[in-house]
Amino acid sequence: MWSVRKRRDWFADDAERVLRWSESESGQHIELGIAEVNLVGLLSELGTTWSRWGERLIPVATIYDPFVARALEPWSYGMYAGGQSILVGTPSGITLAPEGGAHQSITTPSIGLEQPNCIAWEPAFPHDLEWTFLYAMSKVGIPGGTSSYFRLSTRPIDPALANLPTDPALIERRRRHAVAGGYRLSTHPAAEDQVTLVGVGAIMPEVIAASETLAEQAVTAGVVCLTSPDLVFRSFQQRGSLDAGTGGNIIDELFPAHAPAPLVTIQDGHPHTLAFLAVARGDQIRCLGVSEFGQSTSLQDAYTLHGIDTTSIVDAALGLTGR
Repeated sequence: MWSVRKRRDWFADDAERVLRWSESESGQHIELGIAEVNLVGLLSELGTTWSRWGERLIPVATIYDPFVARALEPWSYGMYAGGQSILVGTPSGITLAPEGGAHQSITTPSIGLEQPNCIAWEPAFPHDLEWTFLYAMSKVGIPGGTSSYFRLSTRPIDPALANLPTDPALIERRRRHAVAGGYRLSTHPAAEDQVTLVGVGAIMPEVIAASETLAEQAVTAGVVCLTSPDLVFRSFQQRGSLDAGTGGNIIDELFPAHAPAPLVTIQDGHPHTLAFLAVARGDQIRCLGVSEFGQSTSLQDAYTLHGIDTTSIVDAALGLTGR
């Protein structure tokens, strides 16, 4: 832990302590406690060293995701003033169900999407997080760079669910798409989709399970995993522009015009965040998400309560396909 000078640990003999640290001038982690405004104030200052003193830093701050809104104004002002940094909000959503509604963030996905000078990310799988975080780091502390906001979860997710290809060329293609905003997880062509399930972040296991349940009922469901609805929206906005911009043409890669299909979007956040996808091809859409305060429950009960569990996803898909 960083400190102006080395400090004595008065609790060193406490056998009950779970976390131990020493405070000294060589520490590289700064602990600010429950003081979100101080945290992002420091983040903003560290994020301007590249332009003020020619010294590039990549400042990263972690915060409980529901308190991103509490820290938003000073962090936003820091970005307005030229600061570049990475803010990690975790844990997030109703996925931290046992802690109750006070700690369950709902609106943060749209906050991230709407914040200027910042890319909002919500990767589900560890390799997606690695790819997107490295990309985010490469954009901090440079002329024309940008900040990033990662909305993450402490929910363990099996990496095998991502069905990562083994061919190096296909892995690189997956990486490029993940960094651009999302990728198709299903292996069949988009033209075979009878319905397309679009998931984000921690909810992906339920999305994948829903596609498998639909297959058992002879419904071909494509699965799209978004790593950044923000970049996908930018791609949509940039259609027809001479400059493809940050998101490139990822919107057309994920939702090709020649393969229309009804969409079911699923996110552990407010459902309107992904509603723009309806006009990508003019598809019918059902947006599943969280629009009520949560309760202290098990994870499965929380998902069921808010209609983002596997059964609710299947019901929405069957409703759109007329089954």
